[in-house]
Amino acid sequence: MPLAVCCVSHSPLLDLPGPDPELLADIESALDEAARFVRAFDPEVVVVFAPDHYNGFFYKLMPPFCIAAAAAGVGDYGTHAGPLDVPTVLATELAEAVLAAGVDVAVSLAMDVDHGTVQPLQRLLGSATARPVVPIFVNSVAVPLGPLRRARALGAAVGGHLSTLGKRVLMIGSGGLSHDPPVPALATATGPVRERIVHGGRMTAEQRNARQQRVIEAAREFAAGRGGLQPLNPEWDRRFLRMLDDGRLEEFDDWTNARITAAAGNSAHEVRTWVAAFAALAGQGPYRTTVRYYRSAPALIAGFAVRAAVADQDNDSTARRRA
Repeated sequence: MPLAVCCVSHSPLLDLPGPDPELLADIESALDEAARFVRAFDPEVVVVFAPDHYNGFFYKLMPPFCIAAAAAGVGDYGTHAGPLDVPTVLATELAEAVLAAGVDVAVSLAMDVDHGTVQPLQRLLGSATARPVVPIFVNSVAVPLGPLRRARALGAAVGGHLSTLGKRVLMIGSGGLSHDPPVPALATATGPVRERIVHGGRMTAEQRNARQQRVIEAAREFAAGRGGLQPLNPEWDRRFLRMLDDGRLEEFDDWTNARITAAAGNSAHEVRTWVAAFAALAGQGPYRTTVRYYRSAPALIAGFAVRAAVADQDNDSTARRRA
């Protein structure tokens, strides 16, 4: 039975005031096309490789990877708050298979997930609870980070097990591409900010609203060419996407974390979720990307992209190129 991939960028600013209507309409059109791809595939199970933004994982214990056997959305930026439909037995067996394949992965029976996990589910499936879902946390923010090749190894191990289930499984990679939003860093965080990224804890509604306003203001400044955030890098983004399109996943093994940060920003490490998802599909053999979209979007502080892919034998149509 087939596996399929749909990778999308996420952004809290998609649902906040500020971005130009034309930009939002263009991105919504691409996400609608991706949603049609997902409906046509009709997944029985969804696996989401996603980062966290200090909402569920903190420095008091920061694994490189973690598979959820139960999970709930924290409800940030207006996304779903409450339990997800996680198939516990399937998730546990997946973790066992990944460990047996030589990839160290943690397991959570109470994972909190934020917009990085939930927004793609809502955009692609209509609801965060529309299908059984297994969230897989991929640390992409909290240094030190593992090498990118380990994300590829994770994906290969996940795909190797999922391909034996006899189910239609959609794998989502959420994040990227080039972007450097105002996420706290351990090296510079002080006071309550440092306390939060180390020890965590639930944010109050007032705290979430204050953070939301800071993100909106940072996006306005960045789109106007002001502020100290690192510029987007469309050339880097397009190169990354071409490598995915061409199936050149092994070449990512040579990409160092320092190189990624210098070229594309601190949060560009979220591309490891894409690498993991595509590696899971590539384990079955050659694939082809179908839905293709890219736009450099300063108003979202992101290089925003969409890619969907299936195994070659599952789709003989010509890819619709939009980037």
